[in-house]
Amino acid sequence: MVAKQRSIDDLTVDELRQLLIEKRRSTRRDRLEFFRRTGRVIVVAPDPQPGISNARTEVVPGETAAEPAVVVRKPRQRMKLWDGLLLLVEVAAVIGIVLVLLSGVSMLGEINQEAISAWQMPTLTPTPIISAVVLPSGHSISAVDGKATFNNDEIPEHLRPLVQAQAEIPIPTPGVEQATRIQIPAISVYAPVVQGDGWEQLRRGVGQHIGSANPGQKGNLVLSAHNDIYGEIFRDLDQLKVGDQVIIYTQQKQYTYIVSNSQVVMPTQVDVMAPSSNATLTLISCYPRLVDNRRIVISAELQSSQ
Repeated sequence: MVAKQRSIDDLTVDELRQLLIEKRRSTRRDRLEFFRRTGRVIVVAPDPQPGISNARTEVVPGETAAEPAVVVRKPRQRMKLWDGLLLLVEVAAVIGIVLVLLSGVSMLGEINQEAISAWQMPTLTPTPIISAVVLPSGHSISAVDGKATFNNDEIPEHLRPLVQAQAEIPIPTPGVEQATRIQIPAISVYAPVVQGDGWEQLRRGVGQHIGSANPGQKGNLVLSAHNDIYGEIFRDLDQLKVGDQVIIYTQQKQYTYIVSNSQVVMPTQVDVMAPSSNATLTLISCYPRLVDNRRIVISAELQSSQ
């Protein structure tokens, strides 16, 4: 049986008071929920606590002092300033870390590039022979007794100690790929080849300039001999013509070169001994015969080997 709804006039004083309290509580809960959603409510306390003196307390409109209050803490201006400073410090720290990382990456890249450059072999290019001051085979013959001596007059005075020092360098032991004999059919030359083109070496045959290329190899094979002393091996070198053959023998093979050029130069024109990109041969002797104040230079190109 449904209870009959009572009107306000039928309620007692106590019942009316209880109804007002419940209505007020309902309204208070709605207002509290609104403050919670807006983020302004910190605590709900029945009585203010002495420990929150640094916070401002507000009574929600409609509340009485005798009822519990909604405590709302408002940030102080000092706290806002401190938070701003902390934010700036954090941003500066992040920027500093980023700069350090970028610097480290840049330095690492430079180190790696230097390492790669160090690993790479430089491109080898022919360079002129700078150890020679004058071309080999230079000599003079005494008009008194007919003896031959090394011609020091060809060497500039300030470079004579250098030439003397080079003369004392030990001659390396010949290898299987180095020249042992030379044959020039056009001028009837067939002579031994020794290592070195100093005064003593050219007394024993045709001298191979130390550091010049071996037969058949890319580079300039430089051979020299006298024209009027110690066998006169290159006496007729100036008679060679373009197309003549020069055959060089090693312990294993023989190489045929074809004459391509002939020229007369001064003794100091050492660039004729410079390395070349192809397999070439250079023959050098004093010129003219019995005067010996210049040099005859024959150039040849590699044709074949067997």
